[in-house]
Amino acid sequence: MTAKKLLILDKKQIQQKIERMAYEILEDNLNEKEIIMAGIVDKGYTIAKQIKKALEAISEIKVTLMKIELDKNSTHLQAVTDIEVAKASNKVVILVDDVLNSGRTLAYGLGVFLDIPLKKLRTLVLIDRSHRNFPVSPDYTGLELATILKEHVDVVMGVKSEADAVYLS
Repeated sequence: MTAKKLLILDKKQIQQKIERMAYEILEDNLNEKEIIMAGIVDKGYTIAKQIKKALEAISEIKVTLMKIELDKNSTHLQAVTDIEVAKASNKVVILVDDVLNSGRTLAYGLGVFLDIPLKKLRTLVLIDRSHRNFPVSPDYTGLELATILKEHVDVVMGVKSEADAVYLS
């Protein structure tokens, strides 16, 4: 049996969501000189790059991109970043992921920054499914989607063979 894929967002709609979230970030951080955009590998990092581009197009804020690789199956935090976490010290950090489902990935991502002082830490997701097991809520959301647990949200971004899109299957 083949699972039917329902198109939720196409490339243009994703770009509109990203631009709107960039404006929300700007409004929330008007007096900041630099923001750390920390994207969770793979798709969260792809979204973070697009948010960075959109934010730089509308503001003078310097956006530093950080890549976070997490072991989501580990029972304790195991994370690797491409730049030293201490560089986020006393700055605004925005943690980016593609889909918020249980909240485990964002909770692990937040753990990366627990040992350093921050101005503030915000979370951004393209899709919020609202099936949380962890007390994590996004500060910036592209789309809140009511789904049942057995449904799957697939974000396709940065794949050369396919156009950027969000599907429900």
